Amino acid sequence: MIELYFAPTPNGWKISVMLEECELPYRVFPVNITRGEQLRAEFLRLSPNGRIPAIVDRDPPDDGEPIAMFESGAILRYLAEKAGRFYPADLRARQNVEQWLMWQMGGLGPMLGQNGHFLLYAPEKIPYAIDRYGREASRLYGVLDTQLGRTGAFIAGEYSIADIACFPWIMTHKAQGMSLDAYPHLKRWFAEVRARPQVQKGVALGKSEKKTKLDSKAQESLFGISTASIHSQGSGPTVSAIGKST
Repeated sequence: MIELYFAPTPNGWKISVMLEECELPYRVFPVNITRGEQLRAEFLRLSPNGRIPAIVDRDPPDDGEPIAMFESGAILRYLAEKAGRFYPADLRARQNVEQWLMWQMGGLGPMLGQNGHFLLYAPEKIPYAIDRYGREASRLYGVLDTQLGRTGAFIAGEYSIADIACFPWIMTHKAQGMSLDAYPHLKRWFAEVRARPQVQKGVALGKSEKKTKLDSKAQESLFGISTASIHSQGSGPTVSAIGKST
């Protein structure tokens, strides 16, 4: 049994989709990141970075003690190896999947996260930041569109953890102010992945609980933003990295 410590974010949905795709039994432990539950000592023992998702595998492949893991990319690789699915054995095919997984972890997720933050959540609308991250989001969509045009199928050829990693972030394209019409290959891929029953089950988890509007407590828990300090300083908020998902 896999214990999934989860909140309804793109990175949380990566793991719920993967568990559904691999048909691995799991139990969900919701983490209310808008109320700072990701910063509690018991969660930090599982995820030292204070971010969801995290898992505990109570039945690891080596029959040893339970394995606790954090970081969504590492979890995807672990589950793929455990299930023997969506992560090819062939050296070259595996490295192709690996590089696109790293691209998502190091580029697509962080940049779209910043784009969404300044568009939707930042207390002060900063034109430079909105333009900067909007342009980068467009560039990354273009990179993915070009790759999908080359393969004519999925990101690394066959359906893999690279697709599972990227899909929940592209799922937010409307909130990101992006249209898929400008990216025909990406639009085709998005429709094909979205049609998978396991993907639909995975992204349905917790979706009804997700809210766009955040109160002051949520802002503080997610972004380290103190409303009082914003008003007293009369300038932009002080933002720390705590509380956001990875």
